[in-house]
Amino acid sequence: MSDDLKKGLEGVLVAESELSYIDGDEGRLVYRGYEIGDLAERASFEEVLYLLWHGELPTASALSTFEDELAANRTVHDDVLETVRRLAEADANPMAALRTATSMLSAYDDEDGEPGTRAEDLAKGKRITAKMPTVVAAFKRLRDGNEPVAPREDLDHAANFLYMLNGEAPDDKLAEVFDMALVLHVDHGINASTFAAMVTASTLSDIYSSITSAIGTLKGGLHGGANQNVMAMLKEIDDSELSVVEWTRNALEEGKRIPGFGHRVYDVKDPRAAILGDQSRALGNASGELKWFSYSQVIEEFMQQETGIAPNVDFYSASTYYQMGIPIDLFTPIFALSRVGGWIAHVLEYQEDNRLIRPRSRYVGATDQAYVPVEQRE
Repeated sequence: MSDDLKKGLEGVLVAESELSYIDGDEGRLVYRGYEIGDLAERASFEEVLYLLWHGELPTASALSTFEDELAANRTVHDDVLETVRRLAEADANPMAALRTATSMLSAYDDEDGEPGTRAEDLAKGKRITAKMPTVVAAFKRLRDGNEPVAPREDLDHAANFLYMLNGEAPDDKLAEVFDMALVLHVDHGINASTFAAMVTASTLSDIYSSITSAIGTLKGGLHGGANQNVMAMLKEIDDSELSVVEWTRNALEEGKRIPGFGHRVYDVKDPRAAILGDQSRALGNASGELKWFSYSQVIEEFMQQETGIAPNVDFYSASTYYQMGIPIDLFTPIFALSRVGGWIAHVLEYQEDNRLIRPRSRYVGATDQAYVPVEQRE
């Protein structure tokens, strides 16, 4: 057994997977053999969920059945909504509220939330995926002093969330962009939150516990929370008297991290950032307000010239969501609404040949301490 220390498990292989392939040198992302650009442009979020969970793209009939099953499971028990209400009144962090509510969902699952067969766990995962948007939308509305909007079964996953969030069905462009964002975020190899879900599942815990672990991990600023930091930066630039370049240069000189740049896997521009950048620009053109995209573009060009570091998916998702009227502190919960599909897929895949995930640490503490009775200690 090697004693080489791998901080952050960087470069360590822990599993084999057929779900997503990342080429960091070429800037490629592939879901089960399909290029991310093709899926983002041509496939719905429901199609991609089916692909990840079942290993192939659905037929028209299979997709229709799958969509109906998701739509039929969107309603959340009143007790869960009451807890969401109390969390909103307490001004809880949205990710903390989502984490709490998702854990609570298991108490109202007819199959009691305990581990089961692959089919049973997939059915539970489908219910979790269907209900999480209802939780997030309800939290936002209750926090704003409005009552939750019940889900509609005649809208697709993306359009229904925006409907529950705002109380009116979105126009086709907003629904299309949001659906594309969900597709882009649904999976990305064994990232931190996916690994957290796998570690929990490897103990033979239930899928609700696995997803709750993943939500808690995604909450961090070095993972899912980065998109919020990007938008906070753009707003700070907008409020300052400095140009975008001056602000960014000053931040670098002060040793500050520019959020939305750099990636543990990609050495070039994240392919998802390229796609979302186009959508950010399209939304800006549609509204007649291009400043958020323009700020982002200037920062990207400056960072490339000064540091050679390219943007990741968080960089352009920030301005995209903001231009859709989504509150900044909901950016990370929205990430979770998508990534839950990948979490479930990886949990199910890993459990096909499960082995408890149990790394070691290198002990560097004392080994020869002598016990001193408490009355003799100084």
